[in-house]
Amino acid sequence: MQSAFYTASNSHQFPLPRKIQETQFTAQRPFPKKLKTCFKAPTFTNSLRTSIGYEPEESLGKEPGPATPGRLPVVIRRSGRVSRYFWDGSCLQLVGVDGGAASFSFNFEDGFRKLYRICSLAVKDFFIPKQVSGNYMDYVKWKFLHRVFSSALQVLATQAMFRAIGIGYSRSLPAAAALNWLLKEGLGRLSRCIYTASLASAFDTNLKRVRFSTSVLFSLSLGVELLTPAFPQYFLVLASLANMAKQISLACYLATGSAVHRSFAIADNLGEVSAKAQIQTVCFDNLGLLLTALLNMLFKNSQRLQTALPFFVYPIFSVIDLFAIYQGLKHVHLQTLTKDRLEILLNTWIELGYVPAPAEVSKEEGIDFLRSKDKGLWPIRIGYLDPKNQIPELSAMTMRSTSGEDYYFISMEIFYTRIRGSRRQGILICVREGASTTDIVMGLLQACYIRKSLLMNKYRWENLFDAGDELESALKEWSKLIEECKRRAQGDMCLLNEQMLTLGWATKNILLSSLEQIRFSFVDD
Repeated sequence: MQSAFYTASNSHQFPLPRKIQETQFTAQRPFPKKLKTCFKAPTFTNSLRTSIGYEPEESLGKEPGPATPGRLPVVIRRSGRVSRYFWDGSCLQLVGVDGGAASFSFNFEDGFRKLYRICSLAVKDFFIPKQVSGNYMDYVKWKFLHRVFSSALQVLATQAMFRAIGIGYSRSLPAAAALNWLLKEGLGRLSRCIYTASLASAFDTNLKRVRFSTSVLFSLSLGVELLTPAFPQYFLVLASLANMAKQISLACYLATGSAVHRSFAIADNLGEVSAKAQIQTVCFDNLGLLLTALLNMLFKNSQRLQTALPFFVYPIFSVIDLFAIYQGLKHVHLQTLTKDRLEILLNTWIELGYVPAPAEVSKEEGIDFLRSKDKGLWPIRIGYLDPKNQIPELSAMTMRSTSGEDYYFISMEIFYTRIRGSRRQGILICVREGASTTDIVMGLLQACYIRKSLLMNKYRWENLFDAGDELESALKEWSKLIEECKRRAQGDMCLLNEQMLTLGWATKNILLSSLEQIRFSFVDD
């Protein structure tokens, strides 16, 4: 079929050729009696294509009657507007149908509502990516509060340091003040390098806790900068300490930003999400600058009030800033797997029989800023066997029974808590070099099954290995428990992996800390 489309900027009309041999609309007007027709049911696709075949016996030069005017079952949504195709008998029109206004009479209320809708859609297209997860808008709302008040505090802190330089070095050359400023910046960047190198893996395994911890550190650094006018003789010390804390926080913010953005990019549009995040940051920070300018204008006639202003607004702005960061991190649902995240997932699988979504695991995981979350009885650890925290006979038997086909082994360990110093027992998973993600998942699933069995008879297992006369039977029972839980874990792996992929979990890799990445090698001699 040959056709030509001409798009008009105002009417959205698409004239069709006068002679049509194939069309997509069922003709309603009667054809000539001597014209034999054959209709096919219309099928609407993205190319709006159906066919009507006919075989003329006479009057070959006559045209079939046009289709009945009316609306077509194709709707276009673009930039928040909804339009629908209409056929008026000779032209194809694209008419806006959002708002449901069928009348062309002027209505002030409807016009205002339409203008508001257009403006809100324009703002949304400017700030928000096209395809993001449903929790993104909640995150942006809290980010707005965080950036506005954080930016305002930074401006006030910078003003305070400039004031401190003027007070402390009123008789000095400008070069002396510049030297102090350069020393402050140099020490801050050096501390940033050291911090980033020492905590590289923690940015992945403990993203939320590290990010909130450094945010608290950043807020405290602003408070130290605000103190510099009160102690101008210690400007270099105070400013250097504050800048070191700020550089550490900046390093964490940059290192964790891509992971946060990736959690919202449901269509692999990480570049768009990152670009929109920069737009949001610039605009929100400018609002913070405007807030600071308004505060300075209000107190410009009183030098005493202007000097006391930072100390008055600092606690208020800091609380709002940290609260917004904390609430915003709650809406970040990471799909990557860490040891703790995977353990929550596997416990839910064992207890309730389903794989939880990233949002559910994120709620259970929390931020744990003070690391006060109790891991419960029989905590599971991935790492190496510490000779100080082991049961000698059990550890030796476990390692002796390990073969060349095993990529991990599970043992029991004894450790002491930091706060109370009490003796506790835990489960240790030692992973071999070359182990795959599947091996680690199955090992952790097996350990979770072992813990469930131990908790069902916790009083018996806690003191079983302390009894010397029952040690041999305890070792046999432990070996039996290991094999039974391994069979259960192997039977669950196929369905477990399928449900994890369905819910969007990133099962290709498991992010582990530096201690959890320690592997053992098998030597068969």
